[in-house]
Amino acid sequence: MHINIYAISKSPDIPYKDKFLKLSSSYATINEHHILNNTIKKAQATSKLSAQSAYDSHFTPKLPQATLNIALDENGKMLDSISFANMLKDISKINFFIGGAYGFGNEFISKCHKSISLSPLTFSKDLAYIVLCEQVYRALSILNSHPYHKS
Repeated sequence: MHINIYAISKSPDIPYKDKFLKLSSSYATINEHHILNNTIKKAQATSKLSAQSAYDSHFTPKLPQATLNIALDENGKMLDSISFANMLKDISKINFFIGGAYGFGNEFISKCHKSISLSPLTFSKDLAYIVLCEQVYRALSILNSHPYHKS
């Protein structure tokens, strides 16, 4: 399994995520892609719509590259860990997309195969990133009968 995590983020230095990515590497190849360029910064300073448009235009070209594209969205479907694992089952290439402060526009979300919410709570991008990495590891553990899920 090959997993890409795309995030509107200035730095890959997010506490604890490396632990879960390293543990996941036994089961999948995971690549991180962080972007926060001047175009995105300007758009975020302009308006919510401009920011969403900048996020969307940056990530849309990545969509055809995966068999499953998943946007993290506050209005997305909430899943338990077993359902999350089953969503990844038998998929060869997965892209996860984490938007910036304003989230994604409806057009981008509709182009993804799924949109999920990690919680009814609002998380910072970095915290959402950590939660996603942990849930990916948990899902891989479930799919590979590793005891982590029950620990």
